[in-house]
Parts: sequence; C-alpha cells; structure tokens
Amino acid sequence: MVPETPPPVFTLSDISVVMGTRNEEEAVGKVITDIKNATHNQAEIVVVDGSSDNTANIAEQLGARVIRQKPQGYGIAVKAALLASTRDIVITLDCDDTYPAEQIPEFLSKINEGYDVVSGSRLLSENENMTRLNLFGNALFAKITSLLYGVKVTDVTTGMRAYRRQVITAFDWTENVGLSAELLFRPAAHHYRVIEIPILYRPRLGETKLNPISGGAGILKSIIKYAIFR
Repeated sequence: MVPETPPPVFTLSDISVVMGTRNEEEAVGKVITDIKNATHNQAEIVVVDGSSDNTANIAEQLGARVIRQKPQGYGIAVKAALLASTRDIVITLDCDDTYPAEQIPEFLSKINEGYDVVSGSRLLSENENMTRLNLFGNALFAKITSLLYGVKVTDVTTGMRAYRRQVITAFDWTENVGLSAELLFRPAAHHYRVIEIPILYRPRLGETKLNPISGGAGILKSIIKYAIFR
C-alpha cells in the first residue's frame, strides 16, 4: 500500500501579499515595510495602482511589483493584483494601515492547519476605530451572508484574508465594490474550508475613498444577487 503524501507545509516564502491602491502615499511606505518585517522580507508584494500621487513610486522603491492602470474601482484593482500574484498563498491587504500586517504569520498558520480561506474579522476584536454606521452595516452583511450561504461569519467586508491559490483561480470574480464580500461568500458557497480569526483594526492613514452609503448598497446587492443566481 502506497502511503499518502502529506500535505505541503507552506512558509513565509510561499506568500504573495496583494493590494489595490489609489493615492495612498501617506500609508504605502509603512504598510510595505510592515509586510516585509512580518514575512522576513520573503513575501512577494504586488500592488495594482491607479494613483495620481507618489504611491506607485514609493511602492517600487520598497521592492513591490507595481502594475499601473487607470482607476476603475476597488474590485477591479484587487482582482488584477490577485491574478498577477505568483505564489501558493495569497493574502489581501488594504494599503491604508488599518490592517495588521504583523498578523500575517497567524494567517499562514491557519492555512497550514488545512483551511482554504482565513478571514480576518474586525468584529471578533474590541473595535474602537469603526463608525457606528460601519459596525451596523458589517454586522447586517454578516447575518445575511450567514443565512444565505450556510456559513457563520462575523465580518464580510474585511480587507485582510489569506487564500490557497486554487481558491483564487477557481472563480471568475465579477464584483467591484462588492469584491471583498464575493471573495468570502463564493468560496463558502462552494464548500471551501473557511475560518475567521480576530484581527486588530487601526485608524486609517490618509483619506477614505469609499462612500459608506453607496458602497454598502453595492455590497448588499452583491451578497443577495449571487445567492439568487449562482
């Protein structure tokens, strides 16, 4: 009898960290430095940039691979970064310093436990840096997603997750504003192993580009649309 091949154990050198950026020159240097420190400078860093400021130049100077494109929205930029990554584990991160790059090793540890998607939940931690409107919206989205897709989640719109590459390549990602939600509910609907872990959430550096009302409406539409037409 041929023994089973043990599953691979991934290391920090197997990670691609991907970000979509637009006018984040205040934060991009710190975020990339934090990623490099957390991964001992072993991760691939991919930035898809649509900035009119110095974001792309700073990212390149710090060793990131930068893909420049016209600004077309959050989801289009992040999807391009996901598809441009080359390593076995892909981690999404927002480039505004709100998410804790120092927790990347925790995400990798959960992947090595056998999970396909590791989602960082801001609502599983004490959270003082989200507005009441955003807290309410995120809690509502999580309840609807949990009900429609049969997976218990607390934070659907988090910008920090880790994925095995086969999850990224299994779908044609279609959402723009709602991509952060799509990246969770579609793998859940197809029975990939998903787990949430608590993450810190900091005040952003620089100005936000997302309108919470129109953005929230787009996210809700994405969640419900796919549940109906999948």
